[in-house]
Amino acid sequence: MLRSTFQHLHGVGPWTEAEFWRAGLSSWEEFERRRTIDGVSAERKSRWDRELALGAEALARRSAGFFAERLPPAEHWRLYPEFRRETAFLDIETTSLSPYEGIVTVVAVHGGGATRSFIAGDTLEELPAYLRRFPVLATFNGIFFDVPFLRVAFPHWVPPPAHIDLRFVLRRLGYTGGLKRIEQQLQIGDRVGVEGIHGLDAVRLWQEFRRGKSASLELLVDYNRADTVNLEPLLEFAVTELTRRLQPLVRREPLETFAAPSLSASPER
Repeated sequence: MLRSTFQHLHGVGPWTEAEFWRAGLSSWEEFERRRTIDGVSAERKSRWDRELALGAEALARRSAGFFAERLPPAEHWRLYPEFRRETAFLDIETTSLSPYEGIVTVVAVHGGGATRSFIAGDTLEELPAYLRRFPVLATFNGIFFDVPFLRVAFPHWVPPPAHIDLRFVLRRLGYTGGLKRIEQQLQIGDRVGVEGIHGLDAVRLWQEFRRGKSASLELLVDYNRADTVNLEPLLEFAVTELTRRLQPLVRREPLETFAAPSLSASPER
């Protein structure tokens, strides 16, 4: 999908991108190959060709940040197929809903072929350095929960440049509610051993651990890892489905509900 994306070009938004697709410009290569494009001035065509060349160079050097800076945040999901191995799925557990009233207790990071847990008072301080190897972050409601908590816990931490928040990606497909509800709707994910555990239980398990019950920490870690690992098949589903829904435009098939403006219209952003 990324190689068919044009929204990282200056002045190109979803409607203009869709008109490119309708005109048969289904890839960066096809765009650059065309000497002229109806409704696009020679000057603008030349500028966009240069921007596409920069994008190709950025992809070759594995710079997810190049595209994260230029794409709307809602379109960061398009990075995933090209950056699977560089994506960190992350979920945190806390003692409160506010980062100023509670603490981060357990964090799981799943990516690069491994799943690792970080625990407050033990390994949690290693988390920022570990995350630096991943240019793409994938969470569920992380924009409003995980990232704010981690910013307070680690004031000097800089999040990965690209952030795919599955709560909002899945909402575009019509799936709303909490993570577990969506997992059940789609029959995706494995919660063997942590069935029936929810967010409030995570607080209780941490408190039990602090009172000396080591088994509670083991269960909390397992629960947190399930929340994290299950994000991967959910994102795979979402990316596949969103790509499938865009294919009629990329393939120039008629889409009755779509009407694109003229390419000569003013830039969309």
